[in-house]
Amino acid sequence: MAKGYWIGRVDVDDIDGYQKYVQANAKPFADFGAKFLIRGGQFENPEGSARSRNVVIEFPSYQAALDCYKSADYQAAKALRDPVSAGDIVIIEGYDP
Repeated sequence: MAKGYWIGRVDVDDIDGYQKYVQANAKPFADFGAKFLIRGGQFENPEGSARSRNVVIEFPSYQAALDCYKSADYQAAKALRDPVSAGDIVIIEGYDP
């Protein structure tokens, strides 16, 4: 079974408010087996547009990635994130040859 991933690109307007989101997302991420592969870090953007923060989160399956996003716990965390940041999230199935 192919793993699932979240690819997130975020601009944070209020770091203190964003930290509340980070604290709140720990539970749903743990519940759905999330593992951070990329969390910030140095990057270059040779093509297209960029945001200041990039994140890649791995889940045991594509379904787990979807279920985490749709969960009540994650949606409560997202409600903390929305007013203090702007971003894009893609939920994608991994390649399993």
